[in-house]
Amino acid sequence: MPASPRYAKDLGQMANLAAPFDSWIIYRKPNSRARVRLFCFPYAGGSALVFRTWSDGVPPEVEVCPIQLPGRGTRLRELPCTRLAPLVQALAHALSPLLDKPFAFFGHSLGAIVSFEFARQLRRQRGVEPAHLFVSAAPAPQLPHRGRILHTLPGPEFRAALRQLNGTPPEVLAHEELMQIVSPIVRAAFSVYETYVYVNDAPLTCPITAFGGIHDPCVRRDDLRAWQIQTRGMFSLHMFPGDHFFVQAAESELCRLIAQKLLMNVNE
Repeated sequence: MPASPRYAKDLGQMANLAAPFDSWIIYRKPNSRARVRLFCFPYAGGSALVFRTWSDGVPPEVEVCPIQLPGRGTRLRELPCTRLAPLVQALAHALSPLLDKPFAFFGHSLGAIVSFEFARQLRRQRGVEPAHLFVSAAPAPQLPHRGRILHTLPGPEFRAALRQLNGTPPEVLAHEELMQIVSPIVRAAFSVYETYVYVNDAPLTCPITAFGGIHDPCVRRDDLRAWQIQTRGMFSLHMFPGDHFFVQAAESELCRLIAQKLLMNVNE
């Protein structure tokens, strides 16, 4: 009897999630002099390409490892993930060879939630935590979801929502064939976030730094400040000019701040 479409899809996702670490990390510049690895998790629909120039903005003591999720960029032919739990389990398995020295996480928007739950998965599984967790443009995970559920919207409404978020280039939104490729990927990413259910657990011990855009219509300063209860360590909040995607214009300052805090942690 042939497998059901749903079962076949699940098998395909399991195979994709079992990919080796060199499928998960793109634009990495291996550096034996590095004292800490910074794993960078993109926003919904984004790819490792977002972080391709970050290595140039940090000192050689920091090795930048941009994460490429299934269905994005070089993994475009793979089925995108639609749930968070199997994704963080796969990350814990795939990235294990690169956790042999101090490491830290940076996540923007959806990437912040992925990196947070990945940190908690590593604590449960291996008894280790990142040296620092950097979260950007994301409400603290314990806060209830606000706003519409986007991943189930009909095509025209979904496209209008993407236009309002200002994260998809207008030329892509106007291109029917490109949207046929992009829409399922972005829907899957929104599904990861919108089906996520926060489970209360002990705070992390690593420091958490939150970043936000002053004019972000989706994430308020208080949403970012609420990350403070997720750590027993130091917490800081930095706001930048711009909207939800302020990271593009603020890349240089972000890299400087992250490197400064990271090397301070490693030196202690």
